[in-house]
Amino acid sequence: MYVSPIREPLIKGEKSYQTITDEISAPIAGKPGPLWYAGITFSTLALLVGLYAMGHTVWNGIGTWGANRTINWGWGITNFVWWVGIGHAGTFISAILLLFRQKWRTSINRAAEAMTIFAVICAALFPVLHLGRPWLAFFMAPYPSTRELWINFNSPLIWDVFAISTYFTVSLLFWYIGLIPDLGTIRDRVTSKGKKAFYKFMSFGWTGSAKHWQRHESISLILAGLAAPLVLSVHSIVSMDFATSLIPGWHTTIFPPYFVSGAIFSGFAMVLTLMIITRRTLNLQQYITVNHIESMNKIIIATGSIVGVAYITELFMSWYSGNIYEQYTFLNRATGPYWWAYWIMMTCNVISPQLLWFKKLRRNLTFTFILSIFINIGMWFERFVIVVTSLHRDFLPSSWSMYYPSITEVGIFIGTFGIFFTLFLLFIRFFPVIAISEVKSVLKSSSEKFIKK
Repeated sequence: MYVSPIREPLIKGEKSYQTITDEISAPIAGKPGPLWYAGITFSTLALLVGLYAMGHTVWNGIGTWGANRTINWGWGITNFVWWVGIGHAGTFISAILLLFRQKWRTSINRAAEAMTIFAVICAALFPVLHLGRPWLAFFMAPYPSTRELWINFNSPLIWDVFAISTYFTVSLLFWYIGLIPDLGTIRDRVTSKGKKAFYKFMSFGWTGSAKHWQRHESISLILAGLAAPLVLSVHSIVSMDFATSLIPGWHTTIFPPYFVSGAIFSGFAMVLTLMIITRRTLNLQQYITVNHIESMNKIIIATGSIVGVAYITELFMSWYSGNIYEQYTFLNRATGPYWWAYWIMMTCNVISPQLLWFKKLRRNLTFTFILSIFINIGMWFERFVIVVTSLHRDFLPSSWSMYYPSITEVGIFIGTFGIFFTLFLLFIRFFPVIAISEVKSVLKSSSEKFIKK
């Protein structure tokens, strides 16, 4: 008997297409529950804290951060790389799994795509704030001007601008194109004149005709083909911020694949965190199934193992190189003042995901939820270890220093969580969190295979 991730809970008492539409669009048609109001309250408060900290930074300068002459990169770049990594899973689920025709993506791709957009917005804040003069950020745009000056194309900062802007544009288009059929469905269901006008404008006159579906499928595949290389290129470019320097611990060719696998690793963990909460609060257990969770856990095992191999490879190469500065950097990471950050990273990213080899744990939602949080904590510490421990003790002992984040940096980081969760909560309130049309298409094909068997 063939059972698909969507089909499993629907074998008994087959649901009609109308029922599927009703259940998925119920959070939009009805009033939000108390959990939604509690979440939006806390996220808004965090957002306000972040806005105050950002305003304090802009008004008083980067001196309000904990960076010093030795550690000129701290929480700002750590958080930037972490948020970019969080955004990787959305494009991976949407683009690559679509090209490989993986049907289990249908119930989770919409939320993952939205997560990508919101995470990239959070990430983009840090390079702009790190400029010190955010109002001059347009200097990074390569446009001809009366200044007769061009940007420095050798600067990794410019590479980040190109990578992030391209990634955000393609991800936004891919997310919005996928939304259009469902926006047309919601448009025909709402009764309020204001909502009907809003969804009518957003759906671009979608009628569900054969021509509309043909164009929709074509542009989706084209955007997926464009987005798939971005999964590999964006975080590879971010890794070049470090790898093109001569700092011990950074100057290594393993960074691009290491960063990409780590980004997908952390991104899938964040998707799991959000989807487990969403399926419970919006009563979508029949659409976001345990099989979906298990499939994502398998990818976490794979990418987590790659990250573990990368850690071991770094240690081996530092020993094999015979470079005393490289050797000391990794010895200092494990036994120096920031040893606790290094071992939190190793425990959360290397040891804990190996528990998912047990099927019972892969299908345990409580364990998966806790593990997903641990993984994201570990991946944040990975970026912290890379940035800070490579800088705080460099070639000259006379310039060694310690880094302590300031309250302003902590406030900005809290604010990015406020931005992320506020946008996500607004998204699940006004847009279908699951792709209605795609779930119906998978259900139909699954039913046909089930009948044949």
